[in-house]
Amino acid sequence: MLVRNTVVSVGVFTLGLAVLWMLVERGGMDKVPAAAVSFLVSNTLHYVFGRTWIYRGTERRVVPGYAYFLMNAGLGLAVTVGLFALFIDLGLQYLLARIVASIFVGLMLFVLNAVWNFRSL
Repeated sequence: MLVRNTVVSVGVFTLGLAVLWMLVERGGMDKVPAAAVSFLVSNTLHYVFGRTWIYRGTERRVVPGYAYFLMNAGLGLAVTVGLFALFIDLGLQYLLARIVASIFVGLMLFVLNAVWNFRSL
């Protein structure tokens, strides 16, 4: 399970970084809202893969599972945006700030989803 989660996490996070870069560099969006949008895009994809590949056989139905996932993601979004803004204020380049914030948030969300949502730990 941890290996599958790592593969999916790296893939959707890379996509999320690409979305962040496109929104900031090509779309002219402010970095903090762009980080929030990229987080939501990558986490929605993570749920799809989580449901179909990482936590195969979960007994929770799709709609309640997605609702729990969104609650976890809301917490993750708040922590991600807060850390991201802090790291930018400390002078970190925005993509690096997003990577560092994600190290903390990714582990937190994995544990929350594994224990609370998919009940697999």
